[in-house]
Amino acid sequence: MRAAGWIMMAMMALAPPQALAAETGSQASLDRLADTLGYRLTMVDNGPACPAGIEGCFLTTITLTVPEKLSADVPKGLALYFSFVNRLPLVESDIFAHRLINGDLQQLTLKPGAALRPGAKHEIKLWGVGSNFSKAFGMPNAYLVADGLKPRTIAATRPVIDPETGLETLPFVAPMTDEAKLATKSEADKTRWLTAERAFDLQAGRLAPEAKGVVILPKPAKAVQGKGQPVDLGRGVALTLSGVERSALAPALAALGAAEGALPLTIRIDRAAAEEPESYILDAKASGIAITAHDAAGASHALRSLAQQAAFEKGKLTPLHVEDAPEYGFRGLHIDLGRNFHSREEILKLVEAMATYKLNKLHLHLADDEGWRIEIPALPELAEIGSKRCHDPSETVCLLPQLGAGPDGTGGVNGYLTVADYVAIVEAAAARQIEVIPSIDMPGHSRAAIKAMEVRHARLTAAGKQAEAEQYRLIDPADTTEYRSIQNYNDNTLNVCIPATYRFVDTIVDALAAMHSQAGVPLQTFHLGADETAGAWVKSPACQAMIAENGGDAGKLTPRFIERVTASLAAKGLRTGGWSDGMGHTETAAMPKAPHLVQTNIWGVLHTGAIREAHDQMNRGWDAVLSIPDLGYFDMPYAPHPEEGGYDWASRGVDPWQVFGFMPDNLPANAATIRNIHAEGKPIEDKPVLESGHRVAGLQAQLWSETIRTDAQVDYMLFPRLLALAERAWAPAPWTPPYRAGVSYEWGDKRVDAAKLKAGWQDFAGRVAAQWPMLEKIGVAYRIAPPGARIANGKLEANSMFPGTAIEYRVEGGAWTLYAGPVAVGGAAELRSRSADGKRASRTMRVEPAR
Repeated sequence: MRAAGWIMMAMMALAPPQALAAETGSQASLDRLADTLGYRLTMVDNGPACPAGIEGCFLTTITLTVPEKLSADVPKGLALYFSFVNRLPLVESDIFAHRLINGDLQQLTLKPGAALRPGAKHEIKLWGVGSNFSKAFGMPNAYLVADGLKPRTIAATRPVIDPETGLETLPFVAPMTDEAKLATKSEADKTRWLTAERAFDLQAGRLAPEAKGVVILPKPAKAVQGKGQPVDLGRGVALTLSGVERSALAPALAALGAAEGALPLTIRIDRAAAEEPESYILDAKASGIAITAHDAAGASHALRSLAQQAAFEKGKLTPLHVEDAPEYGFRGLHIDLGRNFHSREEILKLVEAMATYKLNKLHLHLADDEGWRIEIPALPELAEIGSKRCHDPSETVCLLPQLGAGPDGTGGVNGYLTVADYVAIVEAAAARQIEVIPSIDMPGHSRAAIKAMEVRHARLTAAGKQAEAEQYRLIDPADTTEYRSIQNYNDNTLNVCIPATYRFVDTIVDALAAMHSQAGVPLQTFHLGADETAGAWVKSPACQAMIAENGGDAGKLTPRFIERVTASLAAKGLRTGGWSDGMGHTETAAMPKAPHLVQTNIWGVLHTGAIREAHDQMNRGWDAVLSIPDLGYFDMPYAPHPEEGGYDWASRGVDPWQVFGFMPDNLPANAATIRNIHAEGKPIEDKPVLESGHRVAGLQAQLWSETIRTDAQVDYMLFPRLLALAERAWAPAPWTPPYRAGVSYEWGDKRVDAAKLKAGWQDFAGRVAAQWPMLEKIGVAYRIAPPGARIANGKLEANSMFPGTAIEYRVEGGAWTLYAGPVAVGGAAELRSRSADGKRASRTMRVEPAR
């Protein structure tokens, strides 16, 4: 991993030295203005009367307050840059003109004759398409530039870490308090903010007791505690292995934490006794512990189960017998490093957490429009240019500072994994029986690669090496097609009609395969993305020639690209992974004859496209991994509330209850428990039907990182939801009705056993609470759910999502007091929850007396 701290020197080299020297006073003026300019982002209304020609609009404003003391030498060419992810068909201001640069980067410049006046306030109206339902849509690090000067971040827009929660906050974003205007876009939307009072009512029907007995997570198929003397791990263990090397179990043995000693611990591989892959049988008695497993993975899972139970029972276990095997073979976690980088240390920590809860696939999203995050020695520009975002309009030093990255190229959102970093991650994962699946999104979402290869092209062209320059140029320079991707880019799609693109893909795949070989772990799967291609190539001469030769139209080019790359990967002995929207447009006959060579991640929304995509692609015989937003998009908010971060295009809230209750083997049945994005209970039809003999391959959690800039935010968004997904991927959901082709379901459908779901949740919630110390030991800063509360008859009552959670309250700015039960209060109160170790707090909730 390399930070991009040297960018400022490179940026200074871009400006003429004489200009910098001549404008020394103006640089000081720009610095002062950036330090003192007031900046306030206010979400005003998600359903206003729209200006003429704009449909589905919302209104957000930026209020700039010019300092009372304004330098006389306001720099020439002053411009303000800010990130705003929604499209802005209209921006209104008295003195500023607006221009979209690209993606989400916006520019404001002074209109002719306009000037900044000391103490003046200027409101800029941003008429966007879509909605801003939470403060997370405010992007930090707006900045000022001027002719010949170094750009400066507006101090008011810098993020701040809350010392109580450990999470990033955005003080420049105004509080969102008007639920009537901000919670929904229309009367049809029934969404309401999850206030303290509503959380209290919701949680009251699901309250769980603190765990007793077996706390293993995910839930074993069979676990029985016996009688007799305790199993004392304090004696240390005497390890005997048969059929497995100690190195294959080293991380799991380390997690158990038992020293060498006298208690026999026998581990043997016996596929006749433990028949299913990853299965195990665990017998723990005072006289010794015996583990029989199908393979090294099963033995590791047994040790992880033993470690969890031992931690809960403080090292002296009640005699225990466990028989266990996974429900699904694919149990994955996807981490997006492309939008915002996350450190090697964070990934290694997540690998350990995955192993603790028996997840076995790590899907690393290594490149996207906003960043390239893996070193490719043959193409150094990919990391050198593509891993950094700074203010460089030429994009010859770095990419444009999308997603609030700021102008100077510093900070954790920049960086990449070196070859050594990636090899270390693959090694750590393999030691825990986890497959690493690298992903390079293409042909869309490829702007970072395109821009980096343009720098390479320019360098080699200038050196007179034209043939070498063309080898990896990813665009057709004669292409005049105009398009905008869903993320608002007009230049983010590889040209699939030129040889250089396929040469590039081969080089990347071969480089990744070499890294896996260096780690001693062969590459098995390459994920090419294949989603959200934005209508490029229509006017590309190269593509027009390909269409003329092969028939079809521009709409067929992406499927043909996927088919060609898939064939190339199959020839290398590799599986192809891709997102379901792109994969679904391919011709089955053109894909590998061995269906197991195709992995498709189903990401349609449950109430719209999920059933169609999942059943169609399972019926093709492909390995379909459920990556449905309603189940596993953990960049979505936990709950509909303006203080909960994350994008919300597919769901206003994905909480642990929803993830836990999901029914993978009967997708239409989820209509009984999951509402649509407008909080409406709607039926789901079973179309097309799932043919006999097909089943989902597994489940995967996704963490896209557009709004996630710190490692602490990664932990918050993943945990405890990832525990719920791990449970659902490992253990069956007994409330699921048997799948019957063509049968539809509706909200509250009685065929889904609500009593079993509630009982299952209560058992699960207790086991989750028992895992907090384990997560803290790993270093995971899990989300602390804020309490539910109400004030009735002058008494404050509070409850929690998970049992045993410490709750604190205060009234009228008083000191925080531990909540021990209903207590009389004289007015409104604030409440918060605390982590198991007491070191962190949840966000604060306010509750008013009932009226």
